[in-house]
Amino acid sequence: MPMSDQTGPISSPQRVGPLGALIRFCLEQKLVVGIVLVATLFWGVLVAPFDWNLGGLPRDPVPVDAIPDIGENQQIVFTEWPGRSPQDIDDQISYPMTVAMLGIPGVKDIRSYSVLGFSTIYIVFEDGIDFYWSRSRVLEKLNSLPSGTLPPGVTPTLGPDATALGQVFWYTLEGRDAEGNPTGGWDPHELRSIQDFTVKYKLAGVQGVSEVASIGGFVQEYQVDVDPDAMRAAGVTLQQVIATVRQSNLDVGARTIEVNRAEYIVRGLGFIERVEDLEQAAITARDGQPILVGDIAKVSLGPALRRGVLTKAGEEAVGGVVVVRYGENPMATIQRLKEKIAEIAPGLPSKVLADGSESRVTIVPFYDRSGLIRETLQTLNAAITQQVLVTIIVVVVMVMHLRSSLLISAMLPVTVLMTVFGVDANIVALSGIAIAIGTIVDMGIVLSENILRRLEEAAADEANREPPIETIYRATAEVGGAVLTAVATTVVGFLPVFTMEAAEGKLFKPLAYTKTFALIASIVIALTILPAAAHVLMGWRVRAGAARAAASVALAAGGVAIALLVQPVAGVVLAAFGVFYLVRHRLPSGVARGFQWSTNLLAVLVVLVVLAGSWEPLGPEPGLLGNALFIGVLVGGLLLAFWLVRLLFPHVLAWALRHKLIGLSPAVLVIVFGATVWLGFDRVFGWLPDPVRRSGVAVSVAHALPGLGSEFMPSLDEGAFLYMPTTMTHASIGEATELLK
Repeated sequence: MPMSDQTGPISSPQRVGPLGALIRFCLEQKLVVGIVLVATLFWGVLVAPFDWNLGGLPRDPVPVDAIPDIGENQQIVFTEWPGRSPQDIDDQISYPMTVAMLGIPGVKDIRSYSVLGFSTIYIVFEDGIDFYWSRSRVLEKLNSLPSGTLPPGVTPTLGPDATALGQVFWYTLEGRDAEGNPTGGWDPHELRSIQDFTVKYKLAGVQGVSEVASIGGFVQEYQVDVDPDAMRAAGVTLQQVIATVRQSNLDVGARTIEVNRAEYIVRGLGFIERVEDLEQAAITARDGQPILVGDIAKVSLGPALRRGVLTKAGEEAVGGVVVVRYGENPMATIQRLKEKIAEIAPGLPSKVLADGSESRVTIVPFYDRSGLIRETLQTLNAAITQQVLVTIIVVVVMVMHLRSSLLISAMLPVTVLMTVFGVDANIVALSGIAIAIGTIVDMGIVLSENILRRLEEAAADEANREPPIETIYRATAEVGGAVLTAVATTVVGFLPVFTMEAAEGKLFKPLAYTKTFALIASIVIALTILPAAAHVLMGWRVRAGAARAAASVALAAGGVAIALLVQPVAGVVLAAFGVFYLVRHRLPSGVARGFQWSTNLLAVLVVLVVLAGSWEPLGPEPGLLGNALFIGVLVGGLLLAFWLVRLLFPHVLAWALRHKLIGLSPAVLVIVFGATVWLGFDRVFGWLPDPVRRSGVAVSVAHALPGLGSEFMPSLDEGAFLYMPTTMTHASIGEATELLK
């Protein structure tokens, strides 16, 4: 046999608990563990929120957004009554509808706002009420309002099925040439008509879109400017003119007539197509002479009164905002929007300008949240990548064992893929994974270091040498209980977060879920997958010369392939390991050991260079060498300090046990200083006499340590921002336009 150890069942100890039985099963049944691991990784890749291209493999990523939605569970009812004062709106619309909505089950609060011409009612439900269930209850109540509750002709409408964070995509309509350069040539009312009757309806049909709202430009309408003198001379009232205009834009259906045994439907076509159609509408007749709208008024096309404006680079623009539906995946919805925009782009209107060039209406995005979402995901990607590289450096330097560092580092991506099941991803939720990374690595280091130490002890004991699988089992079971207890303590510490409600719960519960899932996944990996993988990497030893030579040649060939196709430096390092294992048995033990140390240090240098390129703590100016030197000095200094602490710890502990009062003094000072920084000098030392607190030193310390403030929302620094200025509420549309420009 080419393998030196036995792969049979592990000898049963005297007492085996559930944890020991689980570890034993995973060590003996590596095929089962491998199948479960591959299936878990495959499913995690399919649902991961990252923008991965799997070559046509269908993916169903979990919803991912940049920031958490902490808004209340509410529905909005909008009612328009043009020309009415806020008092009339409140008395005849807001108050009756608020009273009627009080009977809806699950309602927590109702807020109404009455302004000139319309009423807005916010119906806030309990957090446990389903969003669409609440919408159906509101619609049911609106349809069952008693007659006379609202003024005649007033119809309330329910707002879109979206939240305040649903605005994920803003765009403008601009004239562009074939190369994509701005050309102009389009009036604001032309662009607004294209937006309202073409682009809006196309984008509204995209899956996940709740609403597409238009903004900017001018809404074209027929305007009838009456002449009071002409109306007085013709004996026509304003109500007659209004009724005529309203009735003139109608198709009228009549009965049928039969001609030659065929039935024909009689219709009156009355839809207005041009200004002349409205001018020819008859208001009344005097002595057989019709009085037309054109006789007493001037009809023209003009812009409607607008209450909003959009500018771009100092010029007025026309655009729209896309609102994503509640519960949908914003990232996937934005991607479908871009695909729809690319699909309808060739069919948008175009015209030939005076200089002979062609200008085509083009949809130009100017706010796309997918960029911010990718930055958010990149934060997690960078944290995991850098943590993996740092782990390799630390483990190789401290233990001088490259395989164990690779084993520990592999836990991080596997844990992340096992964490993303069913949790909506955002900056706060993903931060839970980033927080748990340290604990994940700690468990891997504890288990791997204990396994490695036990294997070395077993190899040194030639008299009572046992199979490596038995050694790995004992090493894992020895620290498995302590690791499980440590993780359970951390999980229990987060239990109060799960009891939070309202905005606090919506903000911090995703973090608690992801951190808890990450810790649970890491302990599962550490106690089931890591021992089996350690047995494969560190327990199997190839004894036969042919098999050893074949494995070394395969490793060297793989390194050459990686150097040519993927990463030159990493490939050269792997090829060097393959050559070393091929000729190691021919080298003296001292030379082989020195070469192995050299290869480990070379691997550390390679990882250090890669880490410097991805992290760049000093920025791009010092270059790759400067960042690598800084990281090397920083990590080396920290490791040296930890190594010194490790050497001095027994002596310091013995001295502290002999001098307990002095030994506890630093801890007390740290606690007092931490409380002073947190709460402030005045709150911690308020019990001191006034002369002492008013002294120069005390005043200086109180000024330097006023206490830490608190902020509900976490800071978001992903390299993107949206500037939203405000002005006085009574500012006119002209003044607002000038300010925007």
